[in-house]
Amino acid sequence: MDYRTLGASGLKVPALSFGTGTFGGQGPLFSAWGNSGAAEARRLIDICLDAGVTLFDTADVYSAGASEEVLGAAIKGRRDRVIISTKTGLPMGDGPNDAGTSRHRLIGAVDAALRRLGTDYVDLLQLHAFDAATPVEEVLQTLDSLVRAGKVRYAGASNFAGWQLMKSLAVADSHGWSRYVAHQVYYSLVGRDYEWELMPLAIDQKVGALVWSPLGWGRLTGKIGRDRPLPKDSRLHDTAQWGPPVDDERLYDVVDALGAVADETGRTVPQVALAWLLARPTISSVIIGARNEAQLRDNLGALGWTLAPDQIARLDEASDVMPAYPYYPYRTQEGFARLNPLPV
Repeated sequence: MDYRTLGASGLKVPALSFGTGTFGGQGPLFSAWGNSGAAEARRLIDICLDAGVTLFDTADVYSAGASEEVLGAAIKGRRDRVIISTKTGLPMGDGPNDAGTSRHRLIGAVDAALRRLGTDYVDLLQLHAFDAATPVEEVLQTLDSLVRAGKVRYAGASNFAGWQLMKSLAVADSHGWSRYVAHQVYYSLVGRDYEWELMPLAIDQKVGALVWSPLGWGRLTGKIGRDRPLPKDSRLHDTAQWGPPVDDERLYDVVDALGAVADETGRTVPQVALAWLLARPTISSVIIGARNEAQLRDNLGALGWTLAPDQIARLDEASDVMPAYPYYPYRTQEGFARLNPLPV
């Protein structure tokens, strides 16, 4: 296993981590993607630990808290061997204080998560979304107090815009509070928007990226292609509305390139897609998910090898999209490029 530093912290995390959104299986479609119970979860965690995957990512909203409960039961007796990352901020009820990241909500959410996980601390607490209704100072001061109390060891963000993340970092720095060391983001070969602003920001501010949905919301599994329409039993029929969109023709171009590289390397399409991400700047860990042992073992096959430069170049070309303003001048004008060199 390749262990990487999480942003500017001293915490070492595995290059691949495991997302537990499939644990529990309760609640609406968005928050329940599987139905793994404690026994199955323990088996998947056993496989992860054997491979050196020690970081497990969850959230209070996943299966209405059941994901945290199942994870807590599955790691019982081996808490010291794992790194737990959980998230909060999305709605957990219909009450006026059941969503957001106010001091009231954060303190209550952390205490509730600790009870469900069966632990007295979480290694990484990430805000699931930016809360525009709560002052940034209130959010950062509360997170700092949770770190000082020992309930949280590191703080991170998730799904923030560039200005939201930068403002938060500036506020933390100005007060000497704990700053975000991680940013959990969507990034894949069919979703490269992260590179436009968030990646340069992460390089400058030393914020490590934790990647969610690295297979493009299930589109880069090798089951979909130009001559392979979406299977009737695919979950994408029900979940596509929740995930990042992608144009079919662009998807097919990427899948064609992935298939060609997979044939050359003797790897699977998901393994190639994950290997491409692992070679990108700022990536601390890529979060993989699996509903069964076969999927997990296949994803773990992305480790221990690297893509050749020409293979990376072909995948880059197939997946490239012209950035929106004001980022596209960096790609088209030499003067802008010299002043603002892209990190990729």
